[in-house]
Amino acid sequence: MSRRTLTLPSWLPVDAYILALVGTVVLAALLPARGMAADVAGGASTGAVALLFFLYGARLSTAEALDGLKHWRLHLTVLACTFLVFPLLGLASKGLVPFVLTPELQAGFLFLCLVPSTIQSSIAFTSIARGNVPAAICAGSFSSLTGIFLTPLLAALLLGSAGGGFSADSLLKIVLQLLVPFLAGQLLRRWVGGFLTRHKKVLGLVDRGSILLVVYTAFSEGMVAGIWSQVTPARLGALLAAEAVLLAVMLALTWYGARRLGFGREDRIAIQFAGSKKSLAAGLPMASVLFGAHASLAVLPLMLFHQMQLMVCAVIAKRRSRDPEPVRDPAGTDAEPLSHPAATVTS
Repeated sequence: MSRRTLTLPSWLPVDAYILALVGTVVLAALLPARGMAADVAGGASTGAVALLFFLYGARLSTAEALDGLKHWRLHLTVLACTFLVFPLLGLASKGLVPFVLTPELQAGFLFLCLVPSTIQSSIAFTSIARGNVPAAICAGSFSSLTGIFLTPLLAALLLGSAGGGFSADSLLKIVLQLLVPFLAGQLLRRWVGGFLTRHKKVLGLVDRGSILLVVYTAFSEGMVAGIWSQVTPARLGALLAAEAVLLAVMLALTWYGARRLGFGREDRIAIQFAGSKKSLAAGLPMASVLFGAHASLAVLPLMLFHQMQLMVCAVIAKRRSRDPEPVRDPAGTDAEPLSHPAATVTS
């Protein structure tokens, strides 16, 4: 019997981990950490962030990353979407203040535009849509690696005082909590890589548990500081509408822009899913370092956008999977698709 190695939820997927994140936010709202408990949670959150970036560094194969550079045009396209087009759209959102978004929500909206792309979900959706999976793996890895260095710099440059600026204290936090653990993981990969591979399921739980701790700490600080009184239902609805427009623009730009650049169907699928998505796993720890006590409002747009992109991209991936097989010309590029009576064209 054949086994399905990859499954998606139904038309409106609600990932179990998203439910865990929502539950963590509810827990922080009902039982926020105060006093000594807040100090303990803060210290544990700092250690969790360092552990996350150590694991990121230890898992990234330098040899595989260098080998993936052969498809440099695709990777440059994804990086340009992630760290150029997205930030420009985030900057344009300043025009939504104060009538649509509050300054704090706009800062979080801009921050989500600065974080790197996802790896796992980009690969999963690319695979389902019959796209270039190796390219999606490399593009997501390059984006994550670049984001470790570039996202804090862009946040300091574009967010100004809202993100902590280029103060010596914020710069030291970035170096100690993000860069040093990541570089340590790269240096120790030779000795710990095998262990991480053998225990990847357990370490996956460590990853997710660490992020839940970061979320609880950030939202507890927000509850204690009383900043959640600034988010009304109308503001929340406006934020969701702005994020829906942002996602629609990036999905259209990555698909049709890649076609204009001459990429074939499989590459366009990888570009669309890797270039239009944002990583919750990378963004939450960075926000806790960059925003401090204001991290709860800063990560709210990213959390909402993450769930939105999963739902929309799941639908797109399923539709793309029903596209007819393309005809390949002698040069190896995609030509007109084969006509097939049972095929449904959805491009």
